[in-house]
Amino acid sequence: MAAAQGQFSDHPTDHPDHSGHSDQSNSAGEPDSAEGNAVPRAFRQAVEALRAARLRPEIEADPTPPPKRLAPFAYALEAAVVEGDEDLADGRLVLLHDPAGHDAWQGTFRLVTLVRAELEPEMAADPLLPEVCWSWLTGALEARGLSYGEASGTVTRAGSHYFGGLSDRRPVTQIEIRASWTPREGAGGVPDAGAHFAAWCDLLCQIAGLPPSPSGVAETATGVVSLPQRRGPQQP
Repeated sequence: MAAAQGQFSDHPTDHPDHSGHSDQSNSAGEPDSAEGNAVPRAFRQAVEALRAARLRPEIEADPTPPPKRLAPFAYALEAAVVEGDEDLADGRLVLLHDPAGHDAWQGTFRLVTLVRAELEPEMAADPLLPEVCWSWLTGALEARGLSYGEASGTVTRAGSHYFGGLSDRRPVTQIEIRASWTPREGAGGVPDAGAHFAAWCDLLCQIAGLPPSPSGVAETATGVVSLPQRRGPQQP
């Protein structure tokens, strides 16, 4: 199994909006703020828990520049479920921290995610697919006994059909989950970030169509089977 690695962000910026969603990114830096303030102990401990997380061998995770203008402190990881030379699913998980707290979060930490996978068109035609995919996220958290609040997000499916010089390609459909939630803070105001990361990886594997892990967490999380797809997102 691989351990996640990464770096701290050093860009304290504006407060995030209600959802915490953003596509803006900055460069990862040293564990100090742009104003010269030391990174809070609670944030350091949460990030170390992410770095120490043990992942399924099919998951490859790497640090990525965190978004800016969302919180004073941020840390981000990107991950993919890889089988052979194929990426079956990929995503990004961002840990935000505002020591002063944020009304929309109802806490000082926030997790923000994007997960996507390519599906067979017949699977994407299921009218209940968005509800099922959202239940996979909440179910993955609950299966690991994690407390959270203020969950919000979207599930989007989009199809592509090819014509002319691209007509030899098969139609493709992609499912995308964007979500954010507030992890419950434990002793010292530190959430169990490693367990939340593990639950997120359960979701990533499930949307990739992998069978449940030996512990059975993914199966317990939702009570539904994984999507039987084996084609990862195409590169833009």
